[in-house]
This record gives sequence, structure tokens and C-alpha cells, in this order.
Amino acid sequence: MSELICKVVTEIINPIIILISAGAFVYFLFGLVKFLQTSAAGGDTKDGKNHMIWGIVGLVIIFGAYGIINFVIGTFGITPIGPLNCAA
Repeated sequence: MSELICKVVTEIINPIIILISAGAFVYFLFGLVKFLQTSAAGGDTKDGKNHMIWGIVGLVIIFGAYGIINFVIGTFGITPIGPLNCAA
């Protein structure tokens, strides 16, 4: 059973988290480009600002979750499941 959990975490969960992080970063960059384009044209930059803010919020949530998980693991001495611990 622990091999199954290990495979699920390393093969499915970790790539999904990386994909979500990349998506939040791309969303931020999209907002930055939109902000720069509308500010150069003298238009309303509110939409670009909102995209940038929500991209940063997404990244903070993702990296905050990693921080909380590492804090709990360090505090309670839990052995994390990772590629090094999954060796058969």
C-alpha cells in the first residue's frame, strides 16, 4: 500500500502541483503584459493589475502550502514521502 501512495505522490500529485504553479506564473505574466500594453496606450490598467494580483495570490497559496507541510513534517518528525524514500 505504501508503494501505491508513493507512486501516486511522485507520479501524479507532484507534477500537478508543478503544473498549477506554472499556470499561476503564466497568469501573472499575462497580467503584466496586459498592464504594460494598456498603460502604453493610455487605457485602464485595472484588468492587468487584477490578473497580476491573482497570479501572485495563487503562487503565495501554493508555496505557503509547501511551507506549512514542511513545518508540520519538521515539527512532528514525520518522514516525508519522496523519490528518495520510495526506493524499493
